[in-house]
Amino acid sequence: MPLGSFHAERFRCLAHIELELDPAVNLFVGPNASGKTSLLEAAFFLSRGRSFRSRRRDALIAYGADDFLLTGQTLDAVRPVSIGVRGGRGATDWHVGGAPAAGIADTAEQFPAQIIDPEVHKLLEEGPGRRRRFLDWGVFHVEHQFLPNWRRYHLALRQRNAALKQDADDNALAAWEQELGSSGEILAAQRDAYLGRLAAPLAGMGIALLGAPIRLLHHRGWHAGVPLLEALAQDRRRDRRYRATQAGPHRGDVIVQVEDRAAKDHVSRGQQKLVAAGLMLAQLEVQEAQRPGRSALLLDDPAAELDGENLARLMALVRKAPAQLWVTSLKPEIADQLATHRMFHVKQGTVM
Repeated sequence: MPLGSFHAERFRCLAHIELELDPAVNLFVGPNASGKTSLLEAAFFLSRGRSFRSRRRDALIAYGADDFLLTGQTLDAVRPVSIGVRGGRGATDWHVGGAPAAGIADTAEQFPAQIIDPEVHKLLEEGPGRRRRFLDWGVFHVEHQFLPNWRRYHLALRQRNAALKQDADDNALAAWEQELGSSGEILAAQRDAYLGRLAAPLAGMGIALLGAPIRLLHHRGWHAGVPLLEALAQDRRRDRRYRATQAGPHRGDVIVQVEDRAAKDHVSRGQQKLVAAGLMLAQLEVQEAQRPGRSALLLDDPAAELDGENLARLMALVRKAPAQLWVTSLKPEIADQLATHRMFHVKQGTVM
């Protein structure tokens, strides 16, 4: 569910903030380096268990502190749920409904947040790992059996890779290939099915933003037409050379196309941002169709690298997004492109 309240302590420059949020639109205005992006980063971490800015957990802890604390309460008049995370330099503790949680999956269920930030174009430009995370986040929210199968696959993958590093014989490799092949086929099929659900809303986003549909092509991570179990057996010699499994969904990718051409090679940086934003908004639409009234969209400085016309196109779609909005901006004039909203002023890590 969207959040009705949000609390952060010792997170980057945010020493202590308490927010009562609007269910629809929340606008955070302030100068550069005031803490606006850190605020969205904190909300994103509460949802995803990671930052969209840094891989280093220590970088998120305020200077001189040992940990940070993030909590929120879902916006539900009947049964609000409290969620929270305490992140230290070692372990991370999660809580849902006042009780310890197994991990990030539990809070992600309660507060699924999506981010469109000035670096969103990296979804197209960077390697396949970022696109796999995008894809699997979407599948997680519409396919109940995705997470247990994903865990099965990655456990078998770790075990087979360990056997390769130990130069184990073929029998030892084959012992894990059956599980890897079975769970990998299911995982790839789940991703395929999700991309099918994403196709129509994504094409519509492309027309609205670029005047051309956006398409996604799925590369499963091994040769088409060959069962994964067979591909694993065929690749044993190569895998021994690399000491790692080369075939499977962990090597999958999504090719993003505009007008049947790879978007990263044929559109400008500003258009790449629109394409990536379209991916996020289409994913949000599919997610909300499955379980409505749950999501949040975090929009960090939407005017960055967009001219007035393209910004207007993006904001027209953002206004229609079926989610609670958290929007940051240098200038309060961005409010003219939003619906009724609550405005907060951010200065030196404080929010008023």
